Amino acid sequence: MHATLPLLQATDFPALRRKHLETLQVNLGYRCNQQCVHCHVSAGPKRKEVMVRETIEQVVAFLQISSVTALDLTGGAPELNPHFRDLVTRARSLGVRVIDRCNLTILEEPGQEDLGEFLAAQGVEVVASLPCYLEENVNRQRGRGVFETSIQALQKLNRLGYGDKASGLVLNLVYNPQGATLPPPQKGLEAEYKHQLCERYGIVFNHLFSLTNMPIQRFGSMLVSKGLFRKYMALLREAYQVENLESVMCRNLISVDWQGYVYDCDFNQMLGLPLVYAGKSPIHLSQLMESGTNLEGNPIAVADHCYGCSAGQGSSCGGALS
Repeated sequence: MHATLPLLQATDFPALRRKHLETLQVNLGYRCNQQCVHCHVSAGPKRKEVMVRETIEQVVAFLQISSVTALDLTGGAPELNPHFRDLVTRARSLGVRVIDRCNLTILEEPGQEDLGEFLAAQGVEVVASLPCYLEENVNRQRGRGVFETSIQALQKLNRLGYGDKASGLVLNLVYNPQGATLPPPQKGLEAEYKHQLCERYGIVFNHLFSLTNMPIQRFGSMLVSKGLFRKYMALLREAYQVENLESVMCRNLISVDWQGYVYDCDFNQMLGLPLVYAGKSPIHLSQLMESGTNLEGNPIAVADHCYGCSAGQGSSCGGALS
């Protein structure tokens, strides 16, 4: 796989500093039951990296002493971590909002038959990846049979109350472009998703998040292989919107890798660009707790891939910024 960091480090992206910390995003491991072309983590069934119990305990300890109000769980498939349910339960007992970034097909995996019921019982927000409402497009990006299984999983979540505003169980979907293009306007795309999924399959959900594909890891390597890397970076730069800098996710979020090391965002984590705090880098979550959890005003590590979050309507873990 082609490394893209050497192509991204020289940058004129403007300096950024942190605001008040609100979200702790934790990568529980790179193992996944899928292997998607656009995956910026390069996750897959053969990956062995997994967060161990000791690090899970440090995550809980950080939640207890920090200002964090949301725990955002990612992978791979975060549910494949053997401590996933324990972490969710303990975070919810602390009154922390928990988000599960779910690939949907995990709900149909052997041993996960009661996953939907567990998520509903804990009031976990589900952010589910569904790159299109058309079967052909999803299977092309994620593999044969993925669309059908994803629809079954969505219908199961709906039966549990997810997507129904009266239940309070939040179900958001995630869209990624099929290739080296920017996502279309989120509002119109959301309306089309809601129409198509309801008409075809009776599925309802709360919101659609449209995310820009980042020129890193598996997707970045594909761009390099096809000679599209420079063209895609030019597209991101040309679409740069300075007003998006006010609300990019790294201003209020820190990202923790499966070993417990801290980054300004999930994308920096995948590039190996660690957070720098009090002159220390890389810094472990346990060290951050010793040094103090107030990161407000701390500089954010930037590189050329940051144009992906600030291009066009903007892109973050919560979808478009504008």
